[in-house]
Amino acid sequence: MWRFVTRGNASARAPGEARLPRRAHACETARMDTHGGRRTAAERDAMTIEIMYALASAAFVAAVVFGAVAGPALLLDLPDLPSTLLLRAGVTLAPVVFAIRVVSVLVRFERAAQPSQPGLTNPDS
Repeated sequence: MWRFVTRGNASARAPGEARLPRRAHACETARMDTHGGRRTAAERDAMTIEIMYALASAAFVAAVVFGAVAGPALLLDLPDLPSTLLLRAGVTLAPVVFAIRVVSVLVRFERAAQPSQPGLTNPDS
């Protein structure tokens, strides 16, 4: 979106003189409804909802994984070594599962938003 221009004659510019950035004019940029344009309010709202869903579902899945892995160490009277290993495994796996879930939900949302063949909305057409 930024174009660099020089003031006056380009050959009259001193060696090493920086070019000044200016904002590209509307006729120099792609149409707004093409990829890279501004999003509508509905698109921004959909992305916000999808982000919140990704975070909430990832927190739930991470809590379930932590409970499944570290739960026996917390609920049962285990020796120190297995208890410590289960707790560390739960503390390690929970954030990993959280991150994987967030990324997978958001990537799936982005792929669903873009049609595989531009112009076709029905795969049977």
